[in-house]
Amino acid sequence: MLSSRNVWIFIQAEKKHICHRSSQHFAGLNKSRDSSVITTSPLSSFSLSKSLSGLSAARRGLIHRKMSENGVTSRRSKVLTIDTMNATVKKVEYAVRGPIVQRAVQIEKELNEGAKKPFTEVIKANIGDAHAMGQQPITFFRQVLALCSYPELMNENSFPEDAKSRAHRILQGCGGKSIGAYSASQGIECIRQDVAHYIERRDGGVPCDPDNIYLTTGASDGIVTMLKLLVSGEGQSRTGIMISIPQYPLYSAALAELGAVQVNYYLNEEKCWSMDISELQRSLEAARQHCNPRALCVINPGNPTGQVQSRECIEEVIKFAAKENLFLMADEVYQDNVYADGCEFHSFKKVLFEMGPEYSGTVELASFHSTSKCYMGECGFRGGYMEVINMDQEVKAQLTKLVSVRLCPPVPGQALMDLVVNPPQPGEPSYNTFMKERTATLSNLAEKAKLTEQILNTVPGIMCNPVQGAMYSFPQITLPERAIKEAKEKGQAPDMLYCMKLLEETGICLVPGSGFGQRDGTYHFRMTILPPTEKLKILLSKLKEFHQKFTQQYS
Repeated sequence: MLSSRNVWIFIQAEKKHICHRSSQHFAGLNKSRDSSVITTSPLSSFSLSKSLSGLSAARRGLIHRKMSENGVTSRRSKVLTIDTMNATVKKVEYAVRGPIVQRAVQIEKELNEGAKKPFTEVIKANIGDAHAMGQQPITFFRQVLALCSYPELMNENSFPEDAKSRAHRILQGCGGKSIGAYSASQGIECIRQDVAHYIERRDGGVPCDPDNIYLTTGASDGIVTMLKLLVSGEGQSRTGIMISIPQYPLYSAALAELGAVQVNYYLNEEKCWSMDISELQRSLEAARQHCNPRALCVINPGNPTGQVQSRECIEEVIKFAAKENLFLMADEVYQDNVYADGCEFHSFKKVLFEMGPEYSGTVELASFHSTSKCYMGECGFRGGYMEVINMDQEVKAQLTKLVSVRLCPPVPGQALMDLVVNPPQPGEPSYNTFMKERTATLSNLAEKAKLTEQILNTVPGIMCNPVQGAMYSFPQITLPERAIKEAKEKGQAPDMLYCMKLLEETGICLVPGSGFGQRDGTYHFRMTILPPTEKLKILLSKLKEFHQKFTQQYS
């Protein structure tokens, strides 16, 4: 093993070989008082750097490698590097907050610093963040949350009595009567009871056991938790998870982090992004050649595609899952966001139980809801719930253990979830205001969904399916061959090139369809319908003008 002294001698020899300098020139040499032996002090970072400065890059590299091999420099090396970090994390991608959004943030800074652009603001239509886009919160929700946060307000006459009684009930379920205390890991009991009652009302009396309810940090937390339980095996026995394409990137990101196999099935764009059982069968059979598909994920209403699956479709999917012994995961966070005539939200649980004991007693199902979408749009509170059906009791015990590791979901988010599932009732002081605000928000979203579809479909080269529900449109765009070629030369997806140019020239921030997945040879973008109506009209007008200009430029 090389000692510090030997390393120094090696450096000295190299120096003499190159520039014939005197050995006394180097720092770290001291002549002993009692003998003529030359000794070396430990190599400091400064003396090492100074000693190596006269050597070629190749020889410096050789010395560093020798020192590293012998542990001389190990105390200065990083424990965590890009090469030593968790490899699965590097595979994670999340297009909704990817390069386009990062560039949008930079442009906003440039505008604030006085930079001249062909636009005066960035319009972020990339993410379903309702309040950031100007949607107003529901008054009753904020009143109760204010009372829970600062109970002294109970003495104020400005708060209605039903808000006070709701806040009092929530606080009674909290440790020390404070939302600052931890709750049970599964969530506050009275809130889980309210969630169960909500599900029973929604599903026409189908029973719901509060013990099957897990309050979560948004729906995403519940989805990732279920995926953790499902993923196992190695090689050909490694778990495969079937997800729709296009999909919400949470799924692909979580599967990458967990090292699971992503099994794609394609939605039918020609039939308004409906699910096709023959496509599910094709996907499943192909996947079984290299992994063990164990779960089928469905987003209804759809993100990013905005479709609402029919009851018949849901029934067929349940039959397919039963036949193929697949665990069902139903992402239903947009269940109140249904706009198109003839469309209706049907929960997977309700349809499952309407199909009778053959299915309701056997098919394993986890369904998810959130405070972030619908008419609430309260993304920042991170409230949500998950209901599990027909779960093995031993697995359920493991699930309860797993959620206990993160102690509990945010208690303010739990409180908000309680208000969503237990809003003001007829005859209560807040009922009329609540219904007026809720109806106005959903009506406004329905109008913007129709407006978006109509205007986009007037643009040659853009085809937009009806936005039946949720908060997004996902139109297909026709791109000239020259644009596709240029994108490939730059190592970009063609719709990434399109969206980046759109941002730079108009200030409009959208997400390319390649971030959600799409059939080869097709190109899309996702945009929210959340901007205020007048701003949405401006956005669509600019988008129309840009697409025509882009097509001419590359034709």
